[in-house]
Amino acid sequence: MGMRGIHTSINDIRKKVFAEVARLSYNYKEGDLSEMEKIPYRIIPGEVSTYRESVFLERAIVKERMRLAMGLPLRDVTEHAPVSTGAEECVHPEKYYQPPLINIIKFACHACPDNQVVITDQCQGCLAQPCRQVCPKDAIYMKRGQAHIDPEKCVKCGKCMGVCQYGVILRMQRPCAVACGMKAIRSDEYGRADIDQEKCVSCGMCLANCPFGAIADKAQIFQCIQALRSDTPVYAAIAPAIAGQFGRDLSPEKMRAAFLALGFTDVVEVAIGADLCTLEEAKDFLSEVPEKLPFMGTSCCPAWSVMAKREFPQHAECISMALTPMVLTGRLIKKEHPGCKVAFIGPCAAKKLEASRRSIRSDVDFVLTFEEVMGMFEAREVDFTALEEMKIPSSASADGRGFSVSGGVAQAVVNCIRELAPEREVHVEHAEGLDECRKMLMRAKAGRLNGYLLEGMACPGGCIGGAGTVELIPKAAQEVEKVKKLSEKAHAYESTYESILSQLEE
Repeated sequence: MGMRGIHTSINDIRKKVFAEVARLSYNYKEGDLSEMEKIPYRIIPGEVSTYRESVFLERAIVKERMRLAMGLPLRDVTEHAPVSTGAEECVHPEKYYQPPLINIIKFACHACPDNQVVITDQCQGCLAQPCRQVCPKDAIYMKRGQAHIDPEKCVKCGKCMGVCQYGVILRMQRPCAVACGMKAIRSDEYGRADIDQEKCVSCGMCLANCPFGAIADKAQIFQCIQALRSDTPVYAAIAPAIAGQFGRDLSPEKMRAAFLALGFTDVVEVAIGADLCTLEEAKDFLSEVPEKLPFMGTSCCPAWSVMAKREFPQHAECISMALTPMVLTGRLIKKEHPGCKVAFIGPCAAKKLEASRRSIRSDVDFVLTFEEVMGMFEAREVDFTALEEMKIPSSASADGRGFSVSGGVAQAVVNCIRELAPEREVHVEHAEGLDECRKMLMRAKAGRLNGYLLEGMACPGGCIGGAGTVELIPKAAQEVEKVKKLSEKAHAYESTYESILSQLEE
């Protein structure tokens, strides 16, 4: 699926931008952001371009990436404005980014052809010309011994593709639009990609799949580091998908030391919140399906739950009301350490949006992706091999740690239901990718999944395929399995926090 886990020049530039913004924040002295002007020249040095037609364009793109990484809005290309415009207001830890979260840097966009059928120059000009025979619109003609398509007549039905024995007819599609399960990407007047913010659920699949690196989400790296430098304790709540994301030198045993090196007070596993979420969903399922609700959908993936409620409003109440693992963990940390701040470290762009909701803002202060945190490690020059091994004080179950892999949430809930009501049989269906999730909900709407537990995940493979991940999806799945095996408890119902669950939900 796309480019995840393949190292490209886009990853390089992103990492450099995140590292420079982190360095800027670690070294920040009251009111002085003059360094911002120098960063693009450090990232893109010299006078010869490496990636694009000119070094000026490369730097201009880096400047916008930098603004987004600081949570600032893009500048309008038609106006003159320094790169630090508006940055003073953004540097406070309390500052949340202004929507939209996912942005297209227009002058980095390639204006890819969107859904066109083309005959490549490998056409052999064969005698049979089956492509011409099957075209319902007479759109194919021969010229200089090769077949060509008249774009005015072509209806993109693709029949010609199916009959070409050389396989030289292709459908050219815009990668960001193909990756978007919400059909939220359209074209602007210059043919560049444009996001319909009414449809977008911030899953970030477009930014993970744009081969030109033209799409980026806003970040809170700067603001989080300002909080780390303050007197307020800041806790890192690490999502289960973190396993293996920082390479083999950062083993699970060294994870705690690594986050302490960044300035965090301590580390808490979000798998603890996953256990509590599991308990809640299992109880809800037992009490509500099928008496009150025909089926129940899981709550933890925000892009999935927003899509489900928005597109299937008549079944909105079928999506579990349980608080997500992120929120439950945030509340737990703040209950144990009043006055602290919480940074959720995860694979996900949509979690940034979830955390900025008014009802959740007080539980989770910052959301950073693994990719962004990698930039922080770089800025602090953290040497993973030199770190000592320190256990994360955790009582999370293997099931809770498995939440990040497609099917893992449903499995955790089923294991819990088996314990609470052994006689109850539970049917499960799970889908990954919003297109597949929609199809699953269509079946549910038609009454074909009554009595089912439905697990929806917006990303391929589950959270381990999220927009902020670094590792190949199959490899990440193996790493999660390894961490699950280290758990002392197998299932969520063994959680030591169950007694306070009702207090956390109030």
